[in-house]
Formats: sequence, C-alpha cells, structure tokens
Amino acid sequence: MPYGKYAGRYLVDPPESYVVWFSRKGFPQDELGDMLRAVYEIKMNGLEYLFESLRGPQGK
Repeated sequence: MPYGKYAGRYLVDPPESYVVWFSRKGFPQDELGDMLRAVYEIKMNGLEYLFESLRGPQGK
C-alpha cells in the first residue's frame, strides 16, 4: 500500500473492512485502483491464503 495507515504493506494485508470502505467510496482510477479491485475480490472470496507463501517464514 503506497499511502495511508497501511503504507508499506502488501495490498492484501489491510483488513477486509478497509478494502470494503474503498469499494464504497470508489477505487482510484489508476493501476492502484485496478489492484485494489482485485484485492477486494480476493478478500470477498476468502482467497487471502494464496498470498501466504509471499510473506516468507516470518508471516506478516
């Protein structure tokens, strides 16, 4: 995430409520918005586990 409370973290890391808030307010109209829309779908479908291997052995 490039800005805000979750700056510096993977886009999939912020809680579902944060991504849902973005969906209600409107995603940015750029590449970041496209990625956040994808994260929204991932979270809504319970697929976050697909990203666990990216974090390495320490987890988050």
